[in-house]
Amino acid sequence: MTRHDPRRDVFEYALLRVVPRVERGECFNAGVVVYCRARSFVAARTHLDETKLRALDPRADVTGVRAALHAVEGVCRGGEEAGQASRDDAGRRFRWLIAPRSTVVQPGPVHTGLTADPEAEVERLLELLVR
Repeated sequence: MTRHDPRRDVFEYALLRVVPRVERGECFNAGVVVYCRARSFVAARTHLDETKLRALDPRADVTGVRAALHAVEGVCRGGEEAGQASRDDAGRRFRWLIAPRSTVVQPGPVHTGLTADPEAEVERLLELLVR
């Protein structure tokens, strides 16, 4: 039996996928959202690969996709640019961001893990799964 390490907390994460043409269903990873309830932590990091985007849709709105990704980061920060979501706690913001939607930027399924440093986890997952 494995013992729980008290220095590590459960976290949840979801990838952000860019789906340039929803009707075709083709996508690629462009970001990650991490939530750790024990630390009231939520953060997103994004990286848009314009080459992949243009390969899937040469007429894609790069500026619009980039703005949508940056908006997710803003909601996580809870700043004024997040609008009404800025008043919600970290968990509510995470749940709102991972809700299924039919737009160019879509969340993937939620996964879990253990971490001692949620901020480092965001960067690690971005490097591992997006870049």
